[in-house]
Amino acid sequence: MPAWSRRAFLATGSATALGLALAPAARAAEDEFETLRLRWNDLSLGTGYDPATEPYASRLAGTGELAAGFRSAMAPAAGSLWPGHTFDPPSGITWSYSRLWTMTQAYAQQGTGHTGDAGLLADIVRGLDHLSATVYNPSTARYGNWWEWQIGSPRLLMDIVSVLRPHLGEERVLAACAAVDHFIPDTMLTDYSGTSTGANRVDLCRSVALRGILGRDAARTALARDALSPVFPYVTGGDGLYADGSFVQHTWIAYSGTYGQVMLDGLGRLFALLAGSTWEVTDPGRQIILDSVEHAYAPLIHDGLMMDSVNGRAISRGLLKSDELQVMRSDHFHGQALIAAVALLAGGASDTERDRWHGMIKGWIERDTTSPVLTAPQFGVADLSRLHAAAAAPVPAAPEPVGHTLFAAMDRAVHRRPGWVAGLSMSSDRISSYECGNGENPRGWHTGAGMLYWWQGRDGADQYTDWFWPTVDWYRLPGTTVSTKRLADREGGEWGEPRPDVRWVGGAHDGEFAAVGQHVKGLGSTLEARKSWFCAADAVICLGAGITATDGVPVETVLDNRNLGPDEAGQTLTVEDRSRPRWAHLAGHGGWVLPGGAALHTLREARTGAWSDINTTSSAERRTRHWQTLWLDHGTDPADAGYLYLLMPGASRRTVAARAADRHWLTVLANTAAVQAVAVRSLGLTAANFWQPGAAGRLSSTGAASVLLREGRGTTTIRISGPDRSGSPFEVVWDRPVREAVPADPGIEVRATGRRLVLGVDPGTAGATLRCDLR
Repeated sequence: MPAWSRRAFLATGSATALGLALAPAARAAEDEFETLRLRWNDLSLGTGYDPATEPYASRLAGTGELAAGFRSAMAPAAGSLWPGHTFDPPSGITWSYSRLWTMTQAYAQQGTGHTGDAGLLADIVRGLDHLSATVYNPSTARYGNWWEWQIGSPRLLMDIVSVLRPHLGEERVLAACAAVDHFIPDTMLTDYSGTSTGANRVDLCRSVALRGILGRDAARTALARDALSPVFPYVTGGDGLYADGSFVQHTWIAYSGTYGQVMLDGLGRLFALLAGSTWEVTDPGRQIILDSVEHAYAPLIHDGLMMDSVNGRAISRGLLKSDELQVMRSDHFHGQALIAAVALLAGGASDTERDRWHGMIKGWIERDTTSPVLTAPQFGVADLSRLHAAAAAPVPAAPEPVGHTLFAAMDRAVHRRPGWVAGLSMSSDRISSYECGNGENPRGWHTGAGMLYWWQGRDGADQYTDWFWPTVDWYRLPGTTVSTKRLADREGGEWGEPRPDVRWVGGAHDGEFAAVGQHVKGLGSTLEARKSWFCAADAVICLGAGITATDGVPVETVLDNRNLGPDEAGQTLTVEDRSRPRWAHLAGHGGWVLPGGAALHTLREARTGAWSDINTTSSAERRTRHWQTLWLDHGTDPADAGYLYLLMPGASRRTVAARAADRHWLTVLANTAAVQAVAVRSLGLTAANFWQPGAAGRLSSTGAASVLLREGRGTTTIRISGPDRSGSPFEVVWDRPVREAVPADPGIEVRATGRRLVLGVDPGTAGATLRCDLR
C-alpha cells in the first residue's frame, strides 16, 4: 500500500475534529496545528517505504505480534495496567505507556496484521483512560524518579495522542495535555538549571511542543521552541556542548554517546517538525548543533560503534530484562542510535552538510560488520527508512578518518591511524571517575583511571561489544594503573560523585599526534601516579612515574586485558623472553614493546559473568569469555615507581620484534613525577608533559604545561596547553636556533628568537591547545 494511504488513514476524522464552522483565521491556525501533527506522525511512524519488503515487513509483523501479546495480557487494576508490573518507580508508568505505544504503532502502521483494528483501538483507549484516571493526572503528586514523570511518560503519551487524536475526542486530548502541563510546568522551561539542561531540556521541549500542537496552544508551542535556545551555545562548565567538541551531562559525566545522542535525535525531530511553520527554530545558534555532527560526535564513532568511554553508566546495560525484542545494548547499539540521529538531523542541514553526513553514514554502514546497521533490531521502520535512504544517497562512502581529537573539557582523547583507533578515558575534579546509579554500573571504579581502549581493523570491532563488561576483571582494565585494594560496589558515591582531587589532566595535539597526560589519584585508595600517552604514527608511547601508594596491597599497571571471545583458538601470545621480555605479541590483535625489558606478568583465563552482576535491570544469563591479561607489578606500597611501554595495535609479530630491537627509534628524555618527555627522531617529534616547572632535553617550562613539537623541512610547529586549567602564565623555552616564530593563536607571545626560542604562554582555563609556527 502506498505510503500516503497511512497518512490519509491517520487523518480520518480530522475535519470533524477541527470543526466546520471556524472563522478563516482560526481555520488557518487549526490547519497548521493539524499539518504539524501529521508531520510528527511521519517522523515517528516512517514514510516513503514499502511495508511489503524487507527489512520493513518482518519489523512490522514483529510489532503486530508484540501488540497482540500486550493486548491479550492487559488487565487494568488499581496500581497497574498489566499484572505483575505496578506503577512503582523507577519506570512503571513509562513502561505501561511504552506498551501502549507499541499497540498504537500496530494499529496505525501498514503490515502489522492489526492495521485499523477497532478492537485494538478500543483497548489502547481503555489503557490510556486507566493511566489517566489512576496515576498520570494533575491530582497526582510526583514520587520516585523524576525522569519518569517529566520525560519518559509524557514523551510516549504525546506520541500516542498525536497518532490517535482523531479517535480520542477532545476530552481525552485535553486530559493528556493537562497532565503534561502539571508534570512539566512552564518554570521547567523558563529556568535553565537543575534537571532541565542539555539532553533533558530537549526531551522536555519535545513533549511540550507536541502538547502545544495537540492542544492547539500557540503559546506552549512557542515556549518549547524558545526554551531550546539555551541548549545551543557552547558552555564552559556543567551540562552541554563545549567548543572542543566535548559533551557533558549530569554535570560531571562525558556523555556524547547516550545523552548526547538523545539531544541530537530530539533536536533533529523538533527542527524537522517546526520547519517552515509559525514556530520554526530560527535561532542562529542551531548551527552549533549542526556543526557538532562532525566536530563532537563523528570522532567518537568507529565502524558504527560509539566508544564506551562516552556512554556513562549505560555500558552496564547489555541485555536488559524485557518481554519485547531482545537487543544487546552495546557500543554498536549506541553508535547506531547516533547514526540514526544524524540521518534524521540531515533533513534540516544544508545540501553540502547533508552530502558529507550521508557519506559518513554510508561508510559506517559498510564497515559495521559486527552488528549490521540496516537491519539492526533496535530500529523501527521510521529510522530504518531514513537509514536506507542515506545508504542510497548518490555520494561515496567516507573512509575512517586519520587524526587526533582531544576532548579536553571531558577528559577524553581519540587517536586514529590507518588500520586502528585508540580511545583514552581519564578523570579529574571536573569529570567523574565513573557514574553509577539506579542499580547500574556499580563497579566502573577505574574506567576513568586512564583506561585505554583500542580497535585494530574490522576484526577488532567487537572487543568491547562481546560480553566485555560482565566478564572483565574490573581491577585490570586496559591501560590503567591501580591499587589492587578491594572496593565496594558504588565506591565513592553515585551520579558522578567520585571525582579525584586533581587538576592536571589533558594535553596538546596538532590534529595528528598528541601528548596527553593524567595525574592519577586512586579511588578509595592512597595511590598517586603521573601517566602520559604520547600518540604517534604506529604506536602509543605509554609512560608512568611517581607511582606511590600505602594501601598494603600491590599496585599494577595493566598493559592490556584483551577479550578473546568465546573461542581463544589461534590467538597465541608470544613473549620474547619470559625472564625480562622486551616485547610481546598477541596474534590477531597487536603487540607491546618494553624498551630495555621489564618483568611482564601474563594470564590466560576464562571468566564467566552476567549483565545482572553489574545492572539490576539486566538479564541474568551467564556466559564465558576468554581473556589475555598483561601487567606490570609495582609491588606492595611502591614509592616513586614507573614504567615504559609501547602499544602497537594491529602490528605483526615481526614488526613488534623489530621495533623492540631498534634502540634508536625512541629516546626517553624524562620519566619522573616532574616531567615526562620523549623524542622520536624519524617523525621529527618531541613531546613533553611538565607536571611542574622543569626541563627535558632542549625543552623547558616555567609552569605546568603540555608541549608537542613537530620538526619538518623548513617549518616547525609547536603546540602548547595548560592542562591544569589554572590560567597561570608561563614560559616555554626551546634551546635551538629559531629565525622566526609566528603565533597562530592568541595566548602565545614571542619573547625571544635567535639562539633559542622563548615563548610566553597565557593558556586560559579551557585546556585548549595553542599553536606557534617556527622557521
